[in-house]
Amino acid sequence: MRRVPLLVTFLSGAAIASLFFIPHHKAQAVNSKLLEWTLVVYAFALILGSLSLWMSHAKKVKKRAEGWPYSMVTLVALLAIPGLGIWKGVGAGSPVGMIYDTVNAPLASSMFALLAFVIASAAFRAFRARSAEATLLLLTAIIMMIGRVSIGELISANLPGITEWLLDVPNLAAKRAIAIGVGLGAVSTALKIILGIERSYLGRS
Repeated sequence: MRRVPLLVTFLSGAAIASLFFIPHHKAQAVNSKLLEWTLVVYAFALILGSLSLWMSHAKKVKKRAEGWPYSMVTLVALLAIPGLGIWKGVGAGSPVGMIYDTVNAPLASSMFALLAFVIASAAFRAFRARSAEATLLLLTAIIMMIGRVSIGELISANLPGITEWLLDVPNLAAKRAIAIGVGLGAVSTALKIILGIERSYLGRS
């Protein structure tokens, strides 16, 4: 029975990959239709994830494990929010919209505010000039911080241009290198799944 999911995965992955590179309009139509079917898979994945979340936190509440009150809040929210959404909708002025605006949005803002302090702390540790690379990073950061504000142009008319060059050339080159690495990693992982080398999605057994 374990070969059936492997066969379905191989056929699906091979079909999607092949149709993507076939320029014929019928092949592209089939490719679009298959991509639309992924919404069905997404819906079932959402249900499966919700059930997994429920079982995990219900076990914590039952055993009174550390942090179980937070698990209770999660379970209540997991039931209440979808129920309110089905009953009253999710538009502006609905209970779900009000909960989002009064609870989720402030929590997200608080998290990003705390993230700023974490970044500042990490930058302080990273910018210690203990090596040539750290010194280069420190000098680049100083140039960027001064050149991107109005005082930088008062210090030197070339500073804004230097910051633009740093963003457009070295920074962009590094971003493209990272993107290429991520792309190659994604292709490698996809091939391992399609060929049946990576089977973790079948379960632990």
